[in-house]
Amino acid sequence: MDRRRFLLNSTGTIAGGLLIPRLVAAEETLPAGAVSSGILDAIPGKRPLIKRSYRPPNYETPVSVFREEYTPNDAFYVRWHSGLPEVSLADWRLRIAGPGVQRPREFTHDDLTRRFKMAQVAAVNQCSGNRRGLFSPHVPGVQWGYGAMGNAIWRGVRLKDVLEDAGLTGNALEVVGNGADAPMLTSPDFAKSLPMWKALDPDTLIAFEMNDAPLPVSNGFPARLVVPGWTATYWIKALADLQVTDKAFDGFWMKTAYRVPKGMFGVSGFESQDTEQNSPITSIKVNSLVVSPDPGAPLAVGRRTEVMGIAWDGGSGISGVEVSLDGGAKWRAAKLGRDLGRYSWRQWRYAFKPRASGVQTVMVRAFARDGSTQVDKLVHNPAGYHHNVVQKVDFHVA
Repeated sequence: MDRRRFLLNSTGTIAGGLLIPRLVAAEETLPAGAVSSGILDAIPGKRPLIKRSYRPPNYETPVSVFREEYTPNDAFYVRWHSGLPEVSLADWRLRIAGPGVQRPREFTHDDLTRRFKMAQVAAVNQCSGNRRGLFSPHVPGVQWGYGAMGNAIWRGVRLKDVLEDAGLTGNALEVVGNGADAPMLTSPDFAKSLPMWKALDPDTLIAFEMNDAPLPVSNGFPARLVVPGWTATYWIKALADLQVTDKAFDGFWMKTAYRVPKGMFGVSGFESQDTEQNSPITSIKVNSLVVSPDPGAPLAVGRRTEVMGIAWDGGSGISGVEVSLDGGAKWRAAKLGRDLGRYSWRQWRYAFKPRASGVQTVMVRAFARDGSTQVDKLVHNPAGYHHNVVQKVDFHVA
């Protein structure tokens, strides 16, 4: 089928034979656990990003980009389990079926945008394995640094409206999303389910735009699920099919992958997918990140320095950020930036004057409105999820 054709992934080329710049530059500020695969590389429609793998394409955003409230589309990270599907807007269709609906549907892009009210939400899209490369000992998987995430304004139609148009039955349990991408030889088809309560949340969207522009191909054109507050594994790209089931979906990426020991990170909120041993990874955990100055940057004794960063959580919103200059003995409040919405990240700033030459360690922790905060010690798990340890950044004072 047309929608299952793929862009060529040969080294140094793209579909149509255009050359891709390769090995643009070394990324000097990567954390130690992710340096080995960290080079800057350009792919179609993107500025140079940090390459983690080329086939399938997995590229992360340099931390310096996070100085902006919203991550530019051409700098937004890229995560696929397969090659990029080539989908024309004219040929694209979204099908809704399954035992949990009364009236199966098929929509074009025009059908959806004309029939249903448009909605938008500002939300962090964060790969479930963001910061996996910082785990010690290392765990298998894409060795992400800090940049497998981004913040954007997503616009489309509510998933709730589309599902209700198809007529949900009383036994509807989960909504399974599948994209136009086909599985690779070594990887099962990437399909994920949502519990009905999350699918019917008015902030869960079928999005066509990010940051007031059509979705880039590498970020899910022509449509993707937007599941605010949950990790990006549920944000199905190049969305083509929705199946409403009356039983728990048992596809590989739900039953086997993207799971953590039960109770390790609290209640999953996805009871139909819980087992006695483990639960699916779901909501984003509260976290923060120092964006500038760069780690290791030189600072001057007695000169005012402003540290800037971002903080985010799974949707309760950020209530505060604290900074420590003395190893955690004392914490002081940072100044919060604009509140862009409960699913968005929030910028913060903290100014100080270094008092002595040598190494100055800055520690940062964020607090969410639900009372949660970052952990002091890494919660190790086999797949490398939920790295939200209080960050420590060293600067050199002279």
